[in-house]
Amino acid sequence: MIDRFAPVVYILGILIVGFGVLMLLPLGLSWVADDGAHSAYDEAVLITIATGGALTFAVRHRRREMRVRESFLLVALIWSLLPAFGALPLYLHIRELSWTDAYFEAVSGLTATGATVLSGLDHLPLSINFWRTFMHWVGGLGVVVLAVAILPLLGFGGRSMLKAETPGPMKENKITPRLTETAKGLWVVYVILTVACGLSLYHAGMMPWDAMMHAFSVMGLGGFSTKDASLGHFDSLKIEVVVIFFALLAGINYSTHFLALAKRSLRVYRFDVEAHYFLGFLALSSLGLTLYLLPDDIYGDFLTTFRYVAFHSVSLATSLGFATTDYAQWPLFAQLWILFLGSFVACSGSAGGGIKMIRAVILYKQVFRELVRAMHPRSLQSVRFGTGVVSDHVLHSILGFFFIYVVSIVVLTLLMIATRLDVITAFSAVVACINNTGPGLNLVGPATTYAVLSDFQTWICTWAMLLGRLEIFTLLVLLMPAFWRP
Repeated sequence: MIDRFAPVVYILGILIVGFGVLMLLPLGLSWVADDGAHSAYDEAVLITIATGGALTFAVRHRRREMRVRESFLLVALIWSLLPAFGALPLYLHIRELSWTDAYFEAVSGLTATGATVLSGLDHLPLSINFWRTFMHWVGGLGVVVLAVAILPLLGFGGRSMLKAETPGPMKENKITPRLTETAKGLWVVYVILTVACGLSLYHAGMMPWDAMMHAFSVMGLGGFSTKDASLGHFDSLKIEVVVIFFALLAGINYSTHFLALAKRSLRVYRFDVEAHYFLGFLALSSLGLTLYLLPDDIYGDFLTTFRYVAFHSVSLATSLGFATTDYAQWPLFAQLWILFLGSFVACSGSAGGGIKMIRAVILYKQVFRELVRAMHPRSLQSVRFGTGVVSDHVLHSILGFFFIYVVSIVVLTLLMIATRLDVITAFSAVVACINNTGPGLNLVGPATTYAVLSDFQTWICTWAMLLGRLEIFTLLVLLMPAFWRP
């Protein structure tokens, strides 16, 4: 068995060691700031690096090229095991935190979900808040994409691995001839935008450390904050505008940003059809919900209402998950609408969650084609996206994905309800987690945390986050008996 999966174990060990090296950043910060958390990081770093080193050492003489089937197992193991090590500093330092909650927090961090079980964030050690938001940043574009950039240096190809992890239906598109250069290029864009976001937040009024950590969350489209009141703590229109702008950038396909940077031209964005749908739908939703809330006189005038509606529409649609007010006070329709935005609005190839805008548009066009066929059975209709025709292979893939996406939500929601949880809390928690959005409604709304859930309910939400981050099929394929046959 170990010979069969030797490449998986070898690469997994290297990545775990690398993850342990990343922990040296909050460890150093803890020592410099003298925040009292350094002993937890000492143990976490030692355990992580030792475990990764042992795995790599055990199969060092059994190296070979990784096959496609093995890449699915590796991706699943990366996203399920790395949070276990990421949870160690939290578990070791916060004594009242159970392992279930610590693992949930780490999964939420690396999957850039932003659902939290912690309170008293304002009083947590600086290094703990740094580690939580840094996990967002690392997981935002993908630990796997980062690994693909360095795997060739270790003698391993990464094409099949990237295909297993990359979000969106158009997995075969490449923006550079070499996969390594593609991964490096995406990370260059990611770093540039993160630095720009951090500087903008600082100039908008945040303190330097807060600006850095919130930039990690924004560009990773995570949602962890250093404040219990999230961005509402700052009550600053300038900060909210900065967050909206960079959240929109993070919600657009990073390939588009890369091409714009490589060509030194903004004209590239004109040809990204998915981005047009993304921005247009958000604009219409923000305006529509503003008009819907005005008669309730929650915020008074139009501009104030639009401020809060636009921010939360963008925040939840892109799966960022920040909040500036308790939108649980809105009418239920408005709450459900912004929750559903996170199901489909973000673009493919972005750090956002959900089924992605490109799938939603193609599904709509497929339904329209079937309606035309019902009236005109002999008509020849094709589904087009932009200037291209969507192949039947892609259509079938999208239909299959959407079906299993809905089934997953229904099954997990029923499991939550079976534990005597109310319907709104159960449904919204599952939807928020599988879309990697973060806050839900009712007991898990923006003014509360997921700490109210039992351990079993927390594990259901943890599984939902992993399903959503890996777009369901990558995990479900491991449950097939045929996968484990030689």
